[in-house]
Amino acid sequence: MCYKIYLKKGEEKRIVAGHSWVYANEVARIEGKDKNGSLASVYAHDGRFIGKGYINHASKILVRIFIRGDGVDDKDYYLSALSSANAYRQRLGYENCYRMVFAEADNLPALIVDKYGDYLVIQCLSLGIDLRKKLICDCLVELFHPNGIYERSDVAVRKKEGLAEIKGLLYGEVPDYCEIVENGLKMLVDVKNGQKTGYFLDQKENRFAVRKYCAGADEVLDCFCNSGGFSLNASTVAKKVIACDISPLALKNVEDNAKLNGIENITTLQGDVFEVLRSFRREKRQFDTVILDPPAFCKTADEVKDAYRGYKDINLTAMKIVKSGGFLITCSCSHYMTMPLFEKMLIEAARESGRRVRSVEVKTQAPDHPSLLCAEETQYLKFFVLQVE
Repeated sequence: MCYKIYLKKGEEKRIVAGHSWVYANEVARIEGKDKNGSLASVYAHDGRFIGKGYINHASKILVRIFIRGDGVDDKDYYLSALSSANAYRQRLGYENCYRMVFAEADNLPALIVDKYGDYLVIQCLSLGIDLRKKLICDCLVELFHPNGIYERSDVAVRKKEGLAEIKGLLYGEVPDYCEIVENGLKMLVDVKNGQKTGYFLDQKENRFAVRKYCAGADEVLDCFCNSGGFSLNASTVAKKVIACDISPLALKNVEDNAKLNGIENITTLQGDVFEVLRSFRREKRQFDTVILDPPAFCKTADEVKDAYRGYKDINLTAMKIVKSGGFLITCSCSHYMTMPLFEKMLIEAARESGRRVRSVEVKTQAPDHPSLLCAEETQYLKFFVLQVE
């Protein structure tokens, strides 16, 4: 007999509104018995059917709902859901590289699929999805005929599901580096060892947007440059770009990507960004544009206070090394650092910098990473362009 999950009184409101997650502490009782990772039906306290999703007793998120009617999670369901997700991206003009599936936002909770040219990279972030990995790959092959599919489920969040971190080839062949074209630039993506699934596709439009704020700049400083997405876009319009990162591998990727495009005005700098910024401040060195795109400083709510101080530190120092009339482009990819909180931090940093700072443009993640209005967790990227006078 399949699991039947009955919620406590009033706990269904958020889920009925479209949120996928059912927390264990929201459940009044569980009836039936099935395997962990199986499809469970969820009901309101009064017995109203809400939906179906995969259950995992090892996780605080007991059920992740993705079927709202009487459907089942068979091959036809996955073919339809994957096809629909990809059709949305194609409608927006995405072709060569994009996020094909964005988990809850595409009604496929805990599943990520990224397209890099002729190759796909997937992440399975829950037990239910992990158990259906082969089915999902079979559907991806049938629909899109990729040359290869690589798994990058080597992420800590899987531990909360009782799963080990894992990565490896699932189908066909996948090279160490996949060549993509983004904003007219060639990029080599390290799908096997790069961060996340190899590249941060969510900043595609934002990387192109920096060109107008770097146009004619004598010198641009790109901090936390990773493989050079912002650096390369800036280099198309600026005289010189310094790409800074603590990782030697990241800087090698920047150099390789610059060479691939015949770009010669990018210089790499290895170092801790916090120390590098303070060093430039002591030297009274200034830049026309400074770009800050750090990794998430907080991955849990408990880390927000420390993260706030970290964000403020780098933004305050960056404001002090921007030339008068120049730009600070600053980002946060942690959903715990909410838009209001991030803006509050910037206001404090501006006040303490002693500079007059104007907000010029505010953006979020690319449209291939849509967010659900009912699920704030899916809205995570903040991108601010500030002019410093």
